[in-house]
Amino acid sequence: MSPFVSACPAYNFIFGEHSEVKAMKAVVFNKYGGNEVIEVRQMPAPAPNPGDVLIKVHAASVNPVDWKVRQGMARLLTGSRFPKVLGSECAGEIVKTGKEVRIFREGDMVIGFPGIRRLSAFAEYVCVSEDNTFTKPGNISFGEASTIPVAGLTALQSLRNLGRISRNSRVLINGASGGVGTFAVQIAKIFEARVTAVASGPNAPLLKDLGADVIIDYTSEDFTKGDERYDIVFDAVSKRSFSECKGVLAPHGVYVNTLPLPSVLLYQYGIGFLMNKKARSVMVSPNRADMEWMRGNIEAGKIRVIIDRVYPLDRIVEALAYSETGKARGKIVLEVL
Repeated sequence: MSPFVSACPAYNFIFGEHSEVKAMKAVVFNKYGGNEVIEVRQMPAPAPNPGDVLIKVHAASVNPVDWKVRQGMARLLTGSRFPKVLGSECAGEIVKTGKEVRIFREGDMVIGFPGIRRLSAFAEYVCVSEDNTFTKPGNISFGEASTIPVAGLTALQSLRNLGRISRNSRVLINGASGGVGTFAVQIAKIFEARVTAVASGPNAPLLKDLGADVIIDYTSEDFTKGDERYDIVFDAVSKRSFSECKGVLAPHGVYVNTLPLPSVLLYQYGIGFLMNKKARSVMVSPNRADMEWMRGNIEAGKIRVIIDRVYPLDRIVEALAYSETGKARGKIVLEVL
């Protein structure tokens, strides 16, 4: 046995030796606040409940929800018990299963979604329920795979479930070059829609390559003042309100955003039934059927995962700060190997 293997507790854990991992490196915070509350330190390794799998994390995805959780914007879901380990999605290898797990086994390469309530994806090991564990596409990296539950399914569920996208739908995607937006452009084209992508000028070649039919540079043109009418306006960055976008919606068009603003929720659950034009906010809900849809299209080469930057776990503060700029071109990934 090589010196590396004998010195590596993860190896012993994975391959059934008697010793198990007792500690791990994790991104921890002890109170809500800015990046000053974040630290990377040793924590006890988790043990799976009967319905959980224990994943050795190879990569995790950074999303705006992560720094919003850090700030306390989701405290109704995350509560006030500390310390907390940040992170809501990851990809890696199963190293242990609970006694009630039926679908997966040790050694499976998977995507895990502990979610906002449970968190803990920004660590070397994480426990995830079997229901929120999904088979990794075979033709992409762990980093690419880690981005699918939040960004990928936000795009899919926004366009299909809320927007009712269909062949020849006229779709405008605001923030098309971001993590959600790059997925949305490709998904809309799978549904054979006509896609108008809104982003800054330098991102036009990427968006054209992803299949966008029309590209609007928001620095020189305001799409809400244009003459085109859209069946779906998907604001993937939640920067333009329903009121601003109503004028460019078709008579029965749908506006979808990614932030549950009170004004949108009022239209969605209140007075919206009185109007032909609809407003919706997506609340992403990863499930096996949708993750299999994504996996099938990724393995078929119909969806590419666009990665902007990859950071090691120790540089999580830089990764969060970059996410907060809103200028990421595609996804931001943490490498946890």
